[in-house]
Amino acid sequence: MTDPHAPQGAEPPAETPPPAPEPAYTQPPAYTQPPAYAAAPQPGYAPAPPAPYGAPVPTNPGKTLGIVAFIVSFFIALVGLILGIIALVQSRKAGQKNGFAVAAIILSIVFMVIGIIVTIVVATQFASLGSQVVQNCSPGGSGIVEFWGQQIPCDQIDTGSN
Repeated sequence: MTDPHAPQGAEPPAETPPPAPEPAYTQPPAYTQPPAYAAAPQPGYAPAPPAPYGAPVPTNPGKTLGIVAFIVSFFIALVGLILGIIALVQSRKAGQKNGFAVAAIILSIVFMVIGIIVTIVVATQFASLGSQVVQNCSPGGSGIVEFWGQQIPCDQIDTGSN
């Protein structure tokens, strides 16, 4: 049968062969670096709603102790050092930073070193005074002791021996 609408003398179209089957394994796409803004929310997802009023905010458990350690380190360096270390450990366990605790530790160490130096200087001065008292206030001595540039007569010094 011939198609009445088909032009005369034209051949019917040949059947097209079926497409070749896809190979079972295809090469994965090449790896590309994620964009710098990869942390942006994905399209289609709404941002998280704000926390309701009065909801607990994650706090730094060592913050208050760090402030206390900072203040105490000016007066009692050893106690400030201990409190600062405790505050820093608490904050690090919570995964947070604590600048007051670090400052308290540093200040405590500095004040302890200064205290040790001052103690050594004062102790050597008093040891020097003691040797001058023994030397100058004993019978036959000059009767005057010089301490930090001041001349002190032996009768004003209480040697503790009556």
